[in-house]
Amino acid sequence: MSEKQKIVLAYSGGLDTSVIVKWLQETYDYEVVTFTADIGQGEEVEPARAKAEALGVKEIFIEDLREEFAKDYVFPMFRANAIYEGEYLLGTSIARPLIAKRMVEIAAKVGAGAISHGATGKGNDQVRFELGAYALMPGLKVVAPWREWDLNSRELLMQYCAEHNIPVEMKRGKKSPYSMDANLLHISYEGGNLEDPWWEPEEDIWRWSVSPEEAPNAPTYVTLSYEKGDVIAIDGEACSAATVMERLNELGGANGIGRLDIVENRYVGMKSRGCYETPAGTIMLKAHRAIESLTLDREAAHLKDELMPRYAKLIYNGYWWSPEREALQAAIDSTQQYVNGEVRLKLYKGSVSVVGRRSEQSLFDEKIATFEADEGAYDQKDAEGFIKLNALRLKISAAKGRSHS
Repeated sequence: MSEKQKIVLAYSGGLDTSVIVKWLQETYDYEVVTFTADIGQGEEVEPARAKAEALGVKEIFIEDLREEFAKDYVFPMFRANAIYEGEYLLGTSIARPLIAKRMVEIAAKVGAGAISHGATGKGNDQVRFELGAYALMPGLKVVAPWREWDLNSRELLMQYCAEHNIPVEMKRGKKSPYSMDANLLHISYEGGNLEDPWWEPEEDIWRWSVSPEEAPNAPTYVTLSYEKGDVIAIDGEACSAATVMERLNELGGANGIGRLDIVENRYVGMKSRGCYETPAGTIMLKAHRAIESLTLDREAAHLKDELMPRYAKLIYNGYWWSPEREALQAAIDSTQQYVNGEVRLKLYKGSVSVVGRRSEQSLFDEKIATFEADEGAYDQKDAEGFIKLNALRLKISAAKGRSHS
């Protein structure tokens, strides 16, 4: 008999992907190789091994990718101050390129010609996984069960489990009615009552943060140290990238920071309502912009702000591994050479306030900026010619009778 073809599945150990293991075996006679990544979702990933073994999987990969995720994906994105549609900090989006990369690398290692995932045919994740995989391994085949099968409800999935003797862990206690996804950067909530955009999320939806109303009455102060645009220390203590995010998630969550309720435009064409908790990301965005305000040249800063929406859109739509994202990243990173120093922040009842910033590379010059006598550093008379030159085109337009109404 010829050897079975292998397929690498992004495997969580949950209901959907457990069904997918058996479905791939039954439908395509694949030898399934599972890959489970710890990217800071806050749940143990090792139990996925026993579940995969029970389904007959022989090659099982379980990896701790938290540091790589924070250092090589989240931190570069925050150098750009990336935010999608003015609000979303791209927590789910930025995790997918890393997972796609590792799936492709594992496929090459075990000799698999295909990968599979549990993303639905309605969402963004299918696009992100597959664009990443094709960019890194062009000849790869992708099998997306949700685009093929008719198991489109939890009841049908449970029935499939019963028919195929798939063990299902029945968790005790109240089950969340929402679809959730978590990593070091955020936790998201979709579905259930949130599909009504008028519905206010109940308080017990939130897992990482207290409500601002219940946050401490005294503010928390924290100082972040920056080197080339990345946080390298908290309150003077050196931290790895993942540790920075873990600690800021704790501090932010304890002060009610990072909650978001938005309606966003998915790449596939529909609008989607989601709630997010991103404590560390909310703090990091505020702090990074503060240290850049001291250290970046005006036009470099403005150019970054112009490029940012395009950069954020590329990440949201799944183009992390595209040449245009890499070109933008190179431009962004080139601006970060002097983004060094410290930012002091006040965390209080859901808000993040910058209360101090300093840098040896600061472009802020007190002698020039002062409202007191400036000792000749700036001749205020020069402003007259500057204004007249910039007003010239406006004066010509007005003289020709052109209306501004």
